[in-house]
Amino acid sequence: MKVAVWYNLPSGGAKRALNDHVRGLVARGHSVEAWCPPTADPTYLPLSEVVPEHVVPATPLNGGARYGWSNLLALRTYNLLKVREIDEYARQCAAEINRGDFDVLFANTSLETAISSIGRYVNIPRVLYLQEPSRWLYEAQPELIWARRPAAGRHWWTPTALNSSLREAIKVYGYRVQAREEWLNARTLDLILVNSYFSRETVLRTYGVDAKVCYLGVDTQKFVQRDVPKENYVVGVGAIAPRKNVRLVIEALAHVSAPRPRLVWIGDVVRQEHLAELKQLAHATGVDFAPLVRIADDELIELLNRALMMVYTPRLEPFGYAPLEANACGLPVVATAEGGVRETIRDGVNGLLVEHDPQAVAAAIDYLRAHPAEAARMGREGARLVAKHWSVAAATDRLEQHLIAVINTAQRRQHNQLNGE
Repeated sequence: MKVAVWYNLPSGGAKRALNDHVRGLVARGHSVEAWCPPTADPTYLPLSEVVPEHVVPATPLNGGARYGWSNLLALRTYNLLKVREIDEYARQCAAEINRGDFDVLFANTSLETAISSIGRYVNIPRVLYLQEPSRWLYEAQPELIWARRPAAGRHWWTPTALNSSLREAIKVYGYRVQAREEWLNARTLDLILVNSYFSRETVLRTYGVDAKVCYLGVDTQKFVQRDVPKENYVVGVGAIAPRKNVRLVIEALAHVSAPRPRLVWIGDVVRQEHLAELKQLAHATGVDFAPLVRIADDELIELLNRALMMVYTPRLEPFGYAPLEANACGLPVVATAEGGVRETIRDGVNGLLVEHDPQAVAAAIDYLRAHPAEAARMGREGARLVAKHWSVAAATDRLEQHLIAVINTAQRRQHNQLNGE
């Protein structure tokens, strides 16, 4: 196959998944070339080390001008400007892809606008790997953006109240347009692949489209068990941001019996204001909190091997790479029973699934600390399951089969059209 890749991703699990997919396809002898806009992060696990990669020229948001009243009066919100910006990048990439004689487009999730418009402009079969929809558009995080906010005061006719109402109405208009564009973009694709059955249901609820599950995999050549002693800490992995729910882990550790383990949290990105809140909470509750940002993979693997366990508590996580990476290193996982994590962590087998409650998480941590032989057994079983079901080779098999099936379907359709069938 000759595969054109399009992505607009930051650092994190989705980029790691794409990197593994690309490396897997290249190892199978397929020709791969990648495109991305300047809004992506090509420096994190750069595809340019594996395949030719093209970063399209930058087009500043709103021509570089600050968002202000001129945009507001023209009904241009930040969301609409981002939709237009990504659409322009997609057009530029599609023009280059269409000149390349590719067999299939392998698009990936897009920043800001989860399903970009790239499928509208390419003339080859189109597959999207969608890690998750734009959750902020459809979920309460913690408030639903579509819900009307309560009035600030009784006098709605005051200039301040009218100004606030006008701005909110125009923002909602922008949200509606973005939702419509993503809904239409989903229908330009031949196939949407997702990372879990939970994500498949989410896509169906969000876009009314049937996706297919194509499970991801972990690099089992890199994430391996090392013969190193355990230390008194638990580890968490994920962006230091509200959606990863580090707060719950800190609250849980506050209930853990002495000697209380330290929390080592490894993030690819960090929201500084949220980090400050977490540090304050950890100090107030007596939890030793050690955040690390964007460390090298070798250091990550060493920390996973030395930890007692991983604690993983994000809200409605679509899949969760980190628990499988921990399992590959022989580490049991304590996780909340939400989202796609329920498809990778088997309660009592390679970890413990618990309720979203600090005391429930604390009880699971205490149990594994008090039963090291049981924790070791779960870690070994996790490594075995990853090697059998969750390797990059297995993930590449799944992706390759889907891409070939889409190409074959397109070829049959073209043959039937040429023959009037």
